[in-house]
Amino acid sequence: NNIIYQDINYLNQSIYQSDSQPELMDRYEYEETIKANIEYPRLVEKYGKEDIDGIVDLITDTMCSELASIRIGGESIAAGIVKDRFRRLGRDHIEYVLDCLKNSTVQIRNIRSYLLTSLYNAPTTIGPFYQSQVRHDLYG
Repeated sequence: NNIIYQDINYLNQSIYQSDSQPELMDRYEYEETIKANIEYPRLVEKYGKEDIDGIVDLITDTMCSELASIRIGGESIAAGIVKDRFRRLGRDHIEYVLDCLKNSTVQIRNIRSYLLTSLYNAPTTIGPFYQSQVRHDLYG
């Protein structure tokens, strides 16, 4: 009981900001920004809270990662490139990924990796996918 703590932060690291881990303090801000970008309430209505919270957590984990590269589709891609692509995700991208997942009959062994790859590719594949759907519906 006679111990004198020179640094009060030593007592409980979980409630005080740490200079060595500033990304932990930004996680909430990232999560709120992601929820705003993807129109979280509308997605929860359509797909359910649990599924959308899982997607938000996955995106937030990726955005807060300090790794130099992130594995996407079997390749290591610079984290900055992945994060930039994830910043562009919107509600339509999340709906596209979840709808494709729902319609897939393939057994997915690593769902986290599959979702990361799908989310990363969504901004570049959503346009051609829906154009293909329209052509099929009109002419097929």
